[in-house]
Amino acid sequence: MKMIIQMATALSVAASTTNIEAQKMNNRNTDMSLAPVEQLTLTQDWDKVFPKSDKVDHKKVTLVNRYGITLAADMYTPKGATGKLPAIAMSGPFGAVKEQSSGLYAQQLAECGFLTIAFDPSFTGESGGMPRRVASPDINTEDFSAAVDFLSVQPNVDPERIGILGVCGFGGFAINAAANDTRIKATVTSTMYDMCRVTANGYYDANDNADFRYNYKVKMNNQRTEDYRAGKYTRGGGVVDPLPADAPEFVKQYHDYYKTPRGYHERSGNSTDGWNVSSYLPFINFTLLDRAGEIRSAVMVLHGEKAHSLYFGKEAFEKLQGDNKELLIVSDATHCDLYDQMDKIPFDQISTFFNRWMPEN
Repeated sequence: MKMIIQMATALSVAASTTNIEAQKMNNRNTDMSLAPVEQLTLTQDWDKVFPKSDKVDHKKVTLVNRYGITLAADMYTPKGATGKLPAIAMSGPFGAVKEQSSGLYAQQLAECGFLTIAFDPSFTGESGGMPRRVASPDINTEDFSAAVDFLSVQPNVDPERIGILGVCGFGGFAINAAANDTRIKATVTSTMYDMCRVTANGYYDANDNADFRYNYKVKMNNQRTEDYRAGKYTRGGGVVDPLPADAPEFVKQYHDYYKTPRGYHERSGNSTDGWNVSSYLPFINFTLLDRAGEIRSAVMVLHGEKAHSLYFGKEAFEKLQGDNKELLIVSDATHCDLYDQMDKIPFDQISTFFNRWMPEN
């Protein structure tokens, strides 16, 4: 009888231990604080709209933002580089993909000695997230911080020397990220837009009134109903094609980039069918630059003298405080010139700015 009791006790302890281990395993499996990396299908062929440099190494990487969305990125590393490098994360323009302008910036700055990544924002390009082609001022700002997360733990990156660069609409998101993320040591915006301002007010604030915003919200909310009924999202269309005869000059410039071999890419919304129509709804009530004056890290606002969007850059710069802020106006440059025109983009000055404010200890 005593042996039977001892065996039963041993079995009970073993069962209890097994249950505890099983519970621990279950807790690990259900701990949503660490989002799993989605297995994305990434193109391994060189499909950029710019030629590949023989001065840098290139590979695809993935990272996860705090919303659990897996982002796809191109990493560029200077050939033969050793030790811990300064790093820069970049994205944009708004509606573009990493194979376009941001990738060009990333590759060129890697030639200057930085480890760089150009990422596709959430829901776009090769990045994850459903539904596709959704824009969000909050999530797209977070995408920059997720890139900083990733860079901070790379063995060949100095976590105290990380910067970001945003092109066009992602310039506004970059400033917003810099206002929130104290790990960012330097920020560059190139040919920036404030997407919340232009959505809510129209160009040059021409529609800055409650009636315009109300009617715009009615239109998009009605579209939400129709989309839900249809079980799919309606796309707003990318850059207009063919161009109407009375198209504004800046629309012609967009067309020349996105709709021609110069910048066309099949995964780019601007090159193809655009964002989901209802994507613009949150931009009306969200503001990007309210805390710009509290940014203590370095910021360069880079813009073209002839850019239709110059007023965004100038007024963003006016909000910035401190002696580590710089406004650089490129003479005779339009908005889209700073997407890819190598004789207009001041890479030497951009590199000098990052090196100055992300110095080696």
